[in-house]
Amino acid sequence: MSPRRAAAVAEGRSLREHLVATAERLLATRGTAGLSVRTIAREAGVADGVLYNHFADKEELLAAALDAHVRTTQARLGTLPEPGSRTVEFNLRTHLAYGLTLHRAILPAFTGLVGQPAVLARFAELHDQKAWRASLRDYLAAERERGRLAPEAPIEAAVAMLVGLCHDTVLSGLLEARPPRTPPLEDVVAVVLRGLGPVA
Repeated sequence: MSPRRAAAVAEGRSLREHLVATAERLLATRGTAGLSVRTIAREAGVADGVLYNHFADKEELLAAALDAHVRTTQARLGTLPEPGSRTVEFNLRTHLAYGLTLHRAILPAFTGLVGQPAVLARFAELHDQKAWRASLRDYLAAERERGRLAPEAPIEAAVAMLVGLCHDTVLSGLLEARPPRTPPLEDVVAVVLRGLGPVA
């Protein structure tokens, strides 16, 4: 048993869990460029072939690491506000801040895997937690039911705007030398709730 494996077992983790944790750490800190089986194995302190005793292929390991990365990030971010609590404005700012932080943490890993659809497909099979987008939609729908939003409030359009801002902010930062400045969250929420209509 290698020292790394002994450490993993001593911590109550299986070798498979140790390999996923190692790949997750590499994915989070270095991205996916050049993230090979050999790199993961060396970082984990095992021989290259050991990975194939626990995973069918590299794609399965990377999907498990990506799933772990998203779950770890979501756990750090805590819970989102319940419908009916505080004000809708406050709760939407909280949702938006959560979404921005989540996307800043995980989008770099996803963009690095665009050329590896097999990894993304495996991730979709593994990741059964409710996505933030769905949580936001459910929150707005519940507030509409409670009468804290207009009965005809276009929930899907509001969700698309807020999620789109997160994508634009993070992807622009990855692709451009000078990404656009994120507008104040209170301004974004004001536009979502009150629109840009002309003054009567």
